[in-house]
Amino acid sequence: MATANTPAFNKVLYAPLAEIDPEVQNIIDKETWRQFSGLELIASENLTSRAAIEANGSILTNKYSEGLPGARYYGGNEWIDELEVLCRKRALQAFNLDPAKWGVNVQPYSGSTANFAALTAMIQPQDRIMGLGLPDGGHLTHGYYTAKKKMTASSIYFQSFPYGIDPTTHLIDYEGLAKQAKIFKPRLIICGASAYPRDWDYGNLKATAEREGAFLMADIAHTSGLIAAQELNNPFEYCDVVTTTTHKTLRGPRAGLIFFRKDGDKYADLEKRVNEAVFPACQGGPHNNTIAAVATALLQVAQPEFKQYAKQVIANARALGETLVSHGYKLQTGGTDNHLLLWDLRPLGLTGSKVEKVCDLLGITINKNAVSGDASAQTPGGIRLGTSALTSRNMTEGDVRQVGEFLHRAVQLSLVLQKEAGTKLLKDFVRVATTDSGKEGFTQVKALHKDVVAFARQFPLPGADVSTLKRPAGIEEEF
Repeated sequence: MATANTPAFNKVLYAPLAEIDPEVQNIIDKETWRQFSGLELIASENLTSRAAIEANGSILTNKYSEGLPGARYYGGNEWIDELEVLCRKRALQAFNLDPAKWGVNVQPYSGSTANFAALTAMIQPQDRIMGLGLPDGGHLTHGYYTAKKKMTASSIYFQSFPYGIDPTTHLIDYEGLAKQAKIFKPRLIICGASAYPRDWDYGNLKATAEREGAFLMADIAHTSGLIAAQELNNPFEYCDVVTTTTHKTLRGPRAGLIFFRKDGDKYADLEKRVNEAVFPACQGGPHNNTIAAVATALLQVAQPEFKQYAKQVIANARALGETLVSHGYKLQTGGTDNHLLLWDLRPLGLTGSKVEKVCDLLGITINKNAVSGDASAQTPGGIRLGTSALTSRNMTEGDVRQVGEFLHRAVQLSLVLQKEAGTKLLKDFVRVATTDSGKEGFTQVKALHKDVVAFARQFPLPGADVSTLKRPAGIEEEF
């Protein structure tokens, strides 16, 4: 704390956030209140632990550490080196990897950064890549482009030829992929997705990659926690490089990891190329506070209890899917093997955008998402749902079935609002949902929101003491 000798220009360094910047503190308080009062169903989000939050907000944020342990560009990094080595060790342990065969870089700021660094390390500009197409559940960083524009660095700097899913089963079309690869001759095949509810046949992909002389990279950002818990197939048995985020099913802070093989002549300089691709090619000095939080999260992943968490995430996803199917709704692939569901709203005449807007008003956080056959990702015909965050709030199958009932009511309400709007325009839809014009839809929004909030506030929120939470200034009394 500040002393009598502290200069006036330094006193700000010792005061708490609430005193120095009440405006930012209020925003944090409002976000905490939102998370406590609602249901988080975005598949790419989770709730990290109090310990990870403490590490992420630690004094480690002060240190600049360009380079690698033992080879920094700045002095004073002896404890940062110890931290990064520890984080690497825990990353390998979390995925049961032999350090003689696998290495890992723990510095990437995000999954997107990790992916581009991995591509930079493995292939040359304008080399050919194949990843799952975005409309079929792939990710922007796997080479996405449109007819008019190359959307991401992976399509700008590399030649991309997306593969897809079978239009009937909505499962990965491995046979079609192999035929495309035979013609296209990619240097790299990417597996992994952001909206694919089934597991992957890595062995099949490895056979195709070897036949065409391509590297095989798995982006397991969504499923890494389930893979670490050995609840899904293991990409490390077949892939040359594996990337992941750390904030989804791994339940850590927002960051990325790159795992790379070390055994064999094929990988003689891969470690060097990956490390140099991360820094200095794609980013600057690592965020040491985040690396500390990643290390803490990985320690938790390696515990037996985490396997039970992963099992519950999958059980909850299946229970949620069964609830929706029981109401006659259509899920892509009919269900799930992992933490997410892809709900096709097109048979109802609804768009994902409208249901997302309604759910926001209800305190249910979801995201609109393209489903197979959509003409445009800008007007998607579905929504994506995930159960990682609900499970982190202690919800089990019975609770999640209740969430499914809320979602059913939300969709039926959306149909009412769409009819009352009288047009297909999103702005008109939102208007009738938020304006008390004496119509039934607005009344139903308020009633369902009340039920969702009452349900959500029964559960704890990691990182917050809910017994002391109070409604922050700026949030109106809901009811």
